[in-house]
Amino acid sequence: MSNSIRIGTSGWTYPTWRGVFYPQGLNQRLELEHIGRLFNSVEINATFYRLQSPETFRRWHAGTPEGFVFAVKGSRFITHRKQLGDVETALANFLASGVLLLGRKLGPFLWQLPERTRFDRDRLARFLDRLPADMEGAARLARGCTGIVEGRSWTEAVAPGTLRHALEVRHPSFQTPDFLDLLRERRVALVSSDAPGWPRFDMLTADFAYARLHGAEELYASGYSEAALDGWAGRIRGWNAGGARAAFVYFDNDARVHAPFDALSLAGRFAGTASPA
Repeated sequence: MSNSIRIGTSGWTYPTWRGVFYPQGLNQRLELEHIGRLFNSVEINATFYRLQSPETFRRWHAGTPEGFVFAVKGSRFITHRKQLGDVETALANFLASGVLLLGRKLGPFLWQLPERTRFDRDRLARFLDRLPADMEGAARLARGCTGIVEGRSWTEAVAPGTLRHALEVRHPSFQTPDFLDLLRERRVALVSSDAPGWPRFDMLTADFAYARLHGAEELYASGYSEAALDGWAGRIRGWNAGGARAAFVYFDNDARVHAPFDALSLAGRFAGTASPA
């Protein structure tokens, strides 16, 4: 599969997967290594719930093969508690928690807004303008961290490179051209979020696409049929043809262990795809 197409799961530490997707008796510390043998990317879920540590990011980096990429889910303290406002310190602490140690394996940041959040152009624009565009910019922001990460922070870039950001929204008020224009101006990808009851956007607003498949019929629980996966494969090809240099697709329908198998099935539709020159 081409490295321009990244397919994996949202998170990987789920007890229900053990003995079903993960081999019976596999040590929990080896689950990420197992993921890395089967997929070329995974979305880090844990960063949403709490600040991690540099040692954790080092371990994740070391436990995956060369060329593997992590998408990093932004802190819910920023998106849900602070509602994107007055986030300078929170953003600095998040970036200082060790994210930069992923180096060349650092993929896009995912910023997921709660379902109750309505479109507020000025508030969103201020937040997007604070997001770092590259590794050095992220390191500078991280140096503004506070004592909450004292003794367990990392504030230096270990690899050069630009940074990508993707935004997932769930309120119908975002269905407006003004919102799409704002994302295009900031080169932020609009997540194509597949779930019952949430608006789904399939349009490109950046040079990459990002999709999260939560279960089309039952949130976090229902699996995807072969026909549905064929449809998503077609969408991915359409995004690439439409100018997306990369596509990141993560399955979040983990409750009944559908996510890893659906991800494998979708990835199989791109097996043998040549890597870009």
